[in-house]
Amino acid sequence: MTHDEAFAKLARSKFRSRFHLSPADRHYIAEKGMETIRRHAADFVRDRLAPADPPNDGRQTPMRGHPVFVAQHATATCCRGCLEKWWKFPKGIPIPPERQAGIVDFLMDWIQREIAAGETN
Repeated sequence: MTHDEAFAKLARSKFRSRFHLSPADRHYIAEKGMETIRRHAADFVRDRLAPADPPNDGRQTPMRGHPVFVAQHATATCCRGCLEKWWKFPKGIPIPPERQAGIVDFLMDWIQREIAAGETN
């Protein structure tokens, strides 16, 4: 599935489609830069999502407080349950590094699209 197809699928969800970057998120991104945000995303995915049975699964990703957290909820990559439901990646299996990188790319694509959409409004 392409990113465009995945974003179209997510747009049909009332819950997923309500997430957008806040002005504070946008400021944080502008201040830190996209490479730092990418590193944060990679760290969050590796530490909070990739283990076979992450601690507090289903509650490990706050709804706000970092642009990547917002992106994770918007893209259904916030917990192993959402990964299984939306993207058919089973619980109980560690996420390999190449799949983690794909999740990070997807998160960053969502963030970049949000920034671009905010510039046109």
